[in-house]
Amino acid sequence: MSMSEQILASEEAVTDYILAQEDKDQLRFLTCGSVDDGKSTLIGRLLYDTKLIFEDQLAALERDSKKHGTVGEEIDLALLVDGLEAEREQGITIDVAYRFFATDKRKFIVADTPGHEQYTRNMATGASTADLAVLLVDARNGLMVQTRRHAFIASLLGIRHVVLAVNKIDLVDYSEARFEEIRAEFETFANGFDFETFVAIPMSARFGDNVTARSERMGWYDGPTLLEHLEGVDVGEHVLEAPFRFPVQWVNRPNLDFRGYSGTIASGRVAVGDSVVVAGPGKASKVARIIAPEGDVNAARAEEAVTITLEDEIDISRGDQLCAPEARPDVADQMAAHLIWMADDAMLPGRSYLMKIGTKTVTATVTEIKHKINVNSFEHAAAKKLDLNEIAFCNLALSQAVAFDPYEANRSTGSFILIDRMTNATVGAGMVWFALRRATNIHWQALEVDKAARAESLGQKPAVLWFTGLSGSGKSTIASIVEKKLHAEGKQTYTLDGDNIRHGLNRDLGFTDADRVENIRRVGEVARLFADAGLITLVSFISPFRSERRMARDLLEDGEFFEVFVDTPIEECKKRDPKGLYKRAEAGEIKNFTGIDSPYEAPEHAEIHLHNVNRDPEDVADEVIAFLKEKGVV
Repeated sequence: MSMSEQILASEEAVTDYILAQEDKDQLRFLTCGSVDDGKSTLIGRLLYDTKLIFEDQLAALERDSKKHGTVGEEIDLALLVDGLEAEREQGITIDVAYRFFATDKRKFIVADTPGHEQYTRNMATGASTADLAVLLVDARNGLMVQTRRHAFIASLLGIRHVVLAVNKIDLVDYSEARFEEIRAEFETFANGFDFETFVAIPMSARFGDNVTARSERMGWYDGPTLLEHLEGVDVGEHVLEAPFRFPVQWVNRPNLDFRGYSGTIASGRVAVGDSVVVAGPGKASKVARIIAPEGDVNAARAEEAVTITLEDEIDISRGDQLCAPEARPDVADQMAAHLIWMADDAMLPGRSYLMKIGTKTVTATVTEIKHKINVNSFEHAAAKKLDLNEIAFCNLALSQAVAFDPYEANRSTGSFILIDRMTNATVGAGMVWFALRRATNIHWQALEVDKAARAESLGQKPAVLWFTGLSGSGKSTIASIVEKKLHAEGKQTYTLDGDNIRHGLNRDLGFTDADRVENIRRVGEVARLFADAGLITLVSFISPFRSERRMARDLLEDGEFFEVFVDTPIEECKKRDPKGLYKRAEAGEIKNFTGIDSPYEAPEHAEIHLHNVNRDPEDVADEVIAFLKEKGVV
């Protein structure tokens, strides 16, 4: 073969290789878990065993291993990923490190995420684009708090495929019993996370056992190696199956004869001649041309950058979204979303931020924190602010309506970031759960007859008596007697009882912390309206969280809200247990029961503190009447 023929053959081989790489599908995955579980070492092992380390890199790695390594005279593969000097000095991962490698079957982009709690936001960043999570566990330590935290965040961010890599199995003598113990514990823990696939693999990233090659030291394990699983797992092409979404990034007008709309297709497919509509205005047209980097094409698919022209002249700007007419996204200016806070300064409801959702940027405000999620125990708790790395379920109000899908349906169009208006720093990342269907054309109506006039006609002062306490504490009994006594004195009253309200106004709510918050919010609003009508309103609700009781108080004017704490110890409440609820809760038949598996936050400064053990309810009610007379309510 002549020299020219050899060159031609070499060029053809390179071309064939490049084309073969283009035809491979791609898997994005991340490694996560607790500190020192071996995440960086695992990625280094994958790169080393797949022959993706060049000779100069290997030489540099040998030098760095002598200076920063933690494995004696051996090559420290973790240093391939830990690129920051601070990471090498401390032997930890701080930032998210991305690496690319490929095998004959698939291309991979792997994100190595930090294990320390203070870098949780970095882990969330890596998880936001991943299809699969490799969750490492040190076989000696088992599941740690950070292991559970990362598993929860992975689930929250829509990752549906997980590998439990039980690493450092060599340090427990390749024990099958220890592996099975950890696997079973994780399966029990992650039962409610809705992962589509789960596989546990015993391995030693340091020595390569079950990473790319099957280990001869673990004959008891007959599952796949990590690389075999990564090559074969079917993560599906959900982004292609989803409806067509095209956020417009740029209106392309090179001359008067051309108007195109440029951007990256977020989901679905589109072809020349397809009908499309502009989300929001609903203006319809058909696709005239699709222009890709290589020229005109007949069709395009998700994640491809194209310019689309339409048959009709339509007013479309950056931030608008073209979509399939038969499957349109939500368009609203209020939404409920999970929010991960990433800034050192706390998030406070009412503060204004910029929201970037798709290609559109609007002003946004968190109007309410429905509940904060404890990422260690997964419990929901009321909150007034959100600190660094905390996660909450919030309501947000936007300066204008935007198009979006629920995050579970479309990760691209259902995610957003919040930006500080002063520094332009990204301070939060969110996942939209649903739109809040609220009218934007409703305004306060000025009325001729106000609260003072109504109260004067009734001859009383409006007030809200908010009875709070455990189930069985006697709230409803005492409230009922108080109302009878007020009625006997000619006062106009109304009682809002927790059980009764749940048969009507709040029948759609359960007993999760989120539902409890909404339960109290609605009742607080009703109590405010009754106070505006001049009535004395008695509210009898467990209302376990101080923040929600505070929210109800803040709805009313000073001197109108009186917190009545019916203080009955839980032991006494259990003895009474008129509905048998405590027995059912302790037997596990009722979940989120206050005092058993859901907390009760006793009032700290209640206006009326009623001790209700071995007392006649009439006498207890008289205490309330005496207080109201002292305050001039009656």
